[in-house]
Amino acid sequence: QVQLVESGGGLVQAGDSRRLSCVASGFTFSYYTLGWFRQAPGKERELVAEINWSGSSTTYADSVKGRFTISRDNAKYTVYLQMNSLKPEDTAVYYCAAALRGTTNYKYGYQGTQVTVSS
Repeated sequence: QVQLVESGGGLVQAGDSRRLSCVASGFTFSYYTLGWFRQAPGKERELVAEINWSGSSTTYADSVKGRFTISRDNAKYTVYLQMNSLKPEDTAVYYCAAALRGTTNYKYGYQGTQVTVSS
């Protein structure tokens, strides 16, 4: 059973940096693509970044390219999202998610972590 626990959110100022972490359990981590999604109030959840099973390939939403970096440590069953140059529009609940290689059927973390960026 896929279990994902996010942490690292908080209140920051515009221009600050923050690193989110997500610890996984219940599945073979290296078999899965990992992603970070976010959902702002009144908006649909959107894909922010994803990383393939080995970490050799990453993709990003246009809105975060050049500012966010996704990475993973397969030995620690952990995926990270380094967020730099944060903007107020980055305010959202951030969720990590896992999808078996070759699929897009993501399973999401239960609680997410709130990131609030003040101007």
